[in-house]
Amino acid sequence: MATYALGDRAPTIAPDAFVHPDAVVIGAVSIGAEATVWPGAVLRGDYGTISVGARTSIQDGAVIHATSELATVIGADCVVGHLAHLEGCVVEDGCLVGSGSIVLHSVRVRSGALVGAGAVVSGGTDVPERAMALGVPAKIRPDSVPENAFADSVALYVANGHRYRAELRRLD
Repeated sequence: MATYALGDRAPTIAPDAFVHPDAVVIGAVSIGAEATVWPGAVLRGDYGTISVGARTSIQDGAVIHATSELATVIGADCVVGHLAHLEGCVVEDGCLVGSGSIVLHSVRVRSGALVGAGAVVSGGTDVPERAMALGVPAKIRPDSVPENAFADSVALYVANGHRYRAELRRLD
């Protein structure tokens, strides 16, 4: 994996997390137990801090950044979809952030909520627990997500991380 310190800012990665060799992790980034970070994902904690909770999956091509004033915090048991962009926001536990979505500064996605694929969640938006944020700009649909709706996806990516840690080998 490509991990880099930037001055005194260095990543902290749980020993049982899986970070793919083609992902990039720079600076003040912490990655929790059994979390997975997939190919092409970039987590850049150069100005601010990034925290990825236990069992959270950061999918292929996702870009996670922070500002000097706004950390990016992604809770436990989340799935962040392919090509998503999160910056200066908080995603609480048990959320799904769909592929190609953008979650901007000072957004809070509350526990169990869903940000739909391709959605743009404008700065300062609060997505309530178990709500959906859909569209451009995202509109909120309250009480739309069943409890533990993403548990199967979380379990699948935890298992996939274990598989990759054990079986992935590069062929030249």
